[in-house]
Amino acid sequence: MLSLEQAKQSLESAGQAHVLEFWPELCEEDRANLLRELSQLDLKGLKDHCDRAAKAAASPAASLDQFIEPVPPEIIGSVRKSDKNSLAEWENEGLLQISENRVGVLLLAGGQGTRLGVLYPKGMYNVGLPSGKTLYQIQAERIHKIQELADVKHGSKCTVPWYIMTSEFTLAPTEMFFKENNYFGLEPSNIIMFEQRMIPAVTFDGKVILQDKGKIAMAPDGNGGLYQALVDNKVLEDMKKRGVEYLHVYGVDNILVKMADPVFIGFCVSKGADCGDKVVEKVDPAEPVGVVCFVKGVAQVVEYSEVQPETAELQGPEGELVYNAGNICNHFFTRTFLQDVAEKFEGQLKQHVAIKKVSFVDTCGNQVKPSTPNGIKMEKFVFDVFPFSRNFVVFEAVREDEFSPLKNADGAATDSPTTTRNSLLAQHCRWAMAAGATLLDEQGNALSLPTSVSARDSPLAQCEISPLVSYFGEGLEQLLKGRTLQTPFILDEKRAKELQAQ
Repeated sequence: MLSLEQAKQSLESAGQAHVLEFWPELCEEDRANLLRELSQLDLKGLKDHCDRAAKAAASPAASLDQFIEPVPPEIIGSVRKSDKNSLAEWENEGLLQISENRVGVLLLAGGQGTRLGVLYPKGMYNVGLPSGKTLYQIQAERIHKIQELADVKHGSKCTVPWYIMTSEFTLAPTEMFFKENNYFGLEPSNIIMFEQRMIPAVTFDGKVILQDKGKIAMAPDGNGGLYQALVDNKVLEDMKKRGVEYLHVYGVDNILVKMADPVFIGFCVSKGADCGDKVVEKVDPAEPVGVVCFVKGVAQVVEYSEVQPETAELQGPEGELVYNAGNICNHFFTRTFLQDVAEKFEGQLKQHVAIKKVSFVDTCGNQVKPSTPNGIKMEKFVFDVFPFSRNFVVFEAVREDEFSPLKNADGAATDSPTTTRNSLLAQHCRWAMAAGATLLDEQGNALSLPTSVSARDSPLAQCEISPLVSYFGEGLEQLLKGRTLQTPFILDEKRAKELQAQ
């Protein structure tokens, strides 16, 4: 650990001597904690970090309109547009790789649920499903089921290890939550939790923000902190030891995510890709999601703020958006590609600016909660490795089947507990009807499938199907065909066994 003198010298040379201005007022424990925190910082790079943050915040985003091109069609696979034989072959390839223990999943779970109005990790959130399941439980059960599907098909006994990247804020509560829930039936040794790095928040004039008299305001280094965290925590070594060659990386907040999706995995493996991105078609030009495209011939995610509206609104011959490949934080990487990134490219990753409200202590030591943004948090994004790929591919999924993120508190028009819950229940209604069931509403009226689906719509009925029963709608016909089901209806393992016995 640093001594006080070493800390003083390092902070002075970085232009950040104010970090110790309240030192005389701190108790011994707070002094020790502050020195420990400073010891974990890259103090040599602190000046550069602060200068870059201030400069980046003052610079408007560069317009990329003249440099971008849509993704070439030859590197795209699609649930809707690819032929059925190809989709079946890709699924078979994915299940084969899973059965041979070559596939792992990695969850990006470093953020708290502050926009949801809660202080705990977002994965612990209950969106109000009839079963009361949280996002973590739904995801754990999908891992169970995909292992089972691969085992049944190939006579194997496979494992899909679950790597979970947390932050200083989310590690302890996530560990506790999994323990309290008996790891949702998964083997604890196959759930590997690790922390990403934390970096200081900075004022607009390049000064480290003090959150308290003896504590720096820290923030996770973005989901692109993954690549450094893989090295820091020896995760790549763990993958190699387990024989994991392919990794499915995804964000915690998508209630419809297909864990280790065999079609996506199989598509990427069949194409020899080292890096793949799953996308959905943008709903409108102004939708605030990044778009996968090529910039000067290199694959990249372009943020909606980096192109002019007229470029975003460009249409093709069928009236479709030219730039419609919406990025949904759903990626495929080979382990060797991740090793390359960690060893050769991590230092080249772009830094992104997030302007935030950051609580601080003023020069008199008073706690201040700002009403307007006052700080800069620098982030790296997980997709910023796309330009380093030698063989990049894109796979287009159907939005209503695979993408409904939880970002906002109820009352927001989109991405709220209500919209995510509705998305899942509507999907399960579609599955039940496709399997030949008749669903009755609470008044006893038979329901019919709507012609179009939106997460904002109320679901047809309260119909929830456990991932332990069906991963993606498969296997339901033998249970539900010809049955009339009164809603609310929950099809869990117990109910499935009852229906099988009838």
